[in-house]
Amino acid sequence: MQSFRTELENPVVEKDIIDLERKIRAFREGKIHDEKFRSLRLARGVYGQRQPGVQMVRIKLPFGKVTFKQILRISDVSDEYASHNLHLTTRQDIQIHYVSLDRTPQLWAELAQDDITLREACGNTVRNVTASPTAGIDPKEPFDVSPYAHAAFEYFLRNPICQDMARKFKISFSSSEEDTAFAYAHDIGTIPKVNEKGERGFKIAIGGGLGAQPILASIVEEFLPEDQLIPYIESVIRVFDRYGERNNRNKARLKYVIQRLGLEEVLRLVKEERIANKVKTYPINRDAVDQPVIPEPLIIPEVKISNPLRYEQWLATNVFEQKQQGFYGVYVKVTVGDIHTDVARKFVDAIRPYVADEIRITQNQGLLLKYARKEALPALYEALTALDMSAPGFDSVADVTTCPGTDTCNLGISNSMTFARVLEDIIYNEYEDLIYNRDIKIKISGCMNSCGQHGLAHIGFHGSSLKAGLKVLPSMQVLLGGGTVGDGVGRAAEKVIKVPAKRADAVLRTVLNDYKANSIEDELFHHYYDRQGKDYFYQMLKPLADLSTLKDEEFVDWGHEENFVPAIGVGECAGVVIDLVATLLYEADEKLGWANESFTNAAWADAIYHSYNVFISSAKALLLDKNANVGTQIGMINKFDELYVSTGEFALDSTFSDLVLQINKSEPSEEFATSYRKQAEAFLTSVKAKREALVQS
Repeated sequence: MQSFRTELENPVVEKDIIDLERKIRAFREGKIHDEKFRSLRLARGVYGQRQPGVQMVRIKLPFGKVTFKQILRISDVSDEYASHNLHLTTRQDIQIHYVSLDRTPQLWAELAQDDITLREACGNTVRNVTASPTAGIDPKEPFDVSPYAHAAFEYFLRNPICQDMARKFKISFSSSEEDTAFAYAHDIGTIPKVNEKGERGFKIAIGGGLGAQPILASIVEEFLPEDQLIPYIESVIRVFDRYGERNNRNKARLKYVIQRLGLEEVLRLVKEERIANKVKTYPINRDAVDQPVIPEPLIIPEVKISNPLRYEQWLATNVFEQKQQGFYGVYVKVTVGDIHTDVARKFVDAIRPYVADEIRITQNQGLLLKYARKEALPALYEALTALDMSAPGFDSVADVTTCPGTDTCNLGISNSMTFARVLEDIIYNEYEDLIYNRDIKIKISGCMNSCGQHGLAHIGFHGSSLKAGLKVLPSMQVLLGGGTVGDGVGRAAEKVIKVPAKRADAVLRTVLNDYKANSIEDELFHHYYDRQGKDYFYQMLKPLADLSTLKDEEFVDWGHEENFVPAIGVGECAGVVIDLVATLLYEADEKLGWANESFTNAAWADAIYHSYNVFISSAKALLLDKNANVGTQIGMINKFDELYVSTGEFALDSTFSDLVLQINKSEPSEEFATSYRKQAEAFLTSVKAKREALVQS
């Protein structure tokens, strides 16, 4: 560890990295249970791959912002520790693959030198805060949401209220009513607004999510003042932490809490939680995100355009005028989101003279460059063309979004990456006019979990399997009619039919041909789909689902040579439930240590929340002795009263509920932090004594 301890300037980051190294060592020595260790590494961005013995490392880039220097640093790290590739994700992260677990602390330390973190990129935490990539230059934006996204990232990183929730929590910031960050598909989605007084605020949607069961968010605030944004999100997260389902991870997201309790009750609980918040108002530092340095004007020699038609297509589909007069944003389409590190370095060198030193990763796995001058566009185009990175049709029908699928993911059922390339080739070669169509989005996931966003696609596919006699073949579930409507409103795609994977390209041709033949002039795909109706598409695609006409090659997935064998591993999209009593008591001790540390640092709200978790872990340990494995924290609190306090088996001066839930009835003062922490410590001591007595008997 000495190799990086002296290089890091941030003591908090250094502590994170040293802690990861110690946890890995303890895991190797058998001192930490495998499932507990899994949750620890996930919260540090380290995710088990489909291939045994190696890890995917997810690099957390708030709202997709990355500098030239950071791209180069990540490329160097990928070369040293991973597979010489950068994978851009739909949540504006970068992932690298085939990393040895034992080398992840050193990898993190090298990234940290350029202010890059892995912390809370995976696991039951607040995931990467996303935003419209155009934020700051969007001609339609009322104001730049980047500082607000940064504030959310900064406030909730390492925050005790969201370190071990029931499930992951996703926040997005759209730059305008076009809702290009998909507010309707997030736990909390925001859209910027300016009221009649000229004050800034946000429209708020909560409870959205994709996954196997997409649920659209509900609009709960038409105008939340900007200084109330962070306190509001904090209250929602506190409620989710307490009421989220922890046993059945398929029912663990905020959308299911709302489904179970009702939106009105959840909003009541959110309001009740406000008293416990660390802050009641949180003014946003609008200057927290540095503005990119605008490139100096250059005398650019006349450039001969190698393909004038392609250049005109690129200008029409990949370039737009910024709100800053005289400057242009330039989109770079990245096929399946993969950039080899050698190309990444050449890319930075190629664009450096022409654009600002700030790149945004887009939700469809591309890149956005800023502040290009009009006279630089021909040279920039040719520089990108030399790297095969000037394909037109960004965010059009030809720009297919996909997750890694069976290439690296444990949950992948069928190959989505090769299939995405196949579909893009079809568009460019057979439907070239559709590179101008930004209405229709095609999205693919390797399984039903929607990492490729198929749940919000106009034309979506997710990997699956079909039985044909005694054999199994790869298949694609076809979904239609999803997508963004605008201003916080969206549509979930509907499952229409399942077809063999090798016929899914024919599905695309069939749908597009029908759309071109039977849509009304200038009719949006949503209107066309609604007018025709789901059954129309089912009947139209039904012949492609006929398994009586299967050929041998249809038992082989896209990009493979061998017959398909479904092999789904254990998903690690979040931590798992730990039911070992000893582990829970160990956790309670650790959380008490964090409470004491926070108290020493006068972080009263943090000390209180760590103390709350001491109560929860301690109570759960005893509940497991009675085989009472309750799914929510509030359920654990009530069950402890039922099984221990009301029976007299565990003596308290009040109910356990009254004791623990002081947390949302008291201001986070030094006085309350002092008493609550002491009560938690006393409770843990009593639980240990009770547990020891049970073991001895």
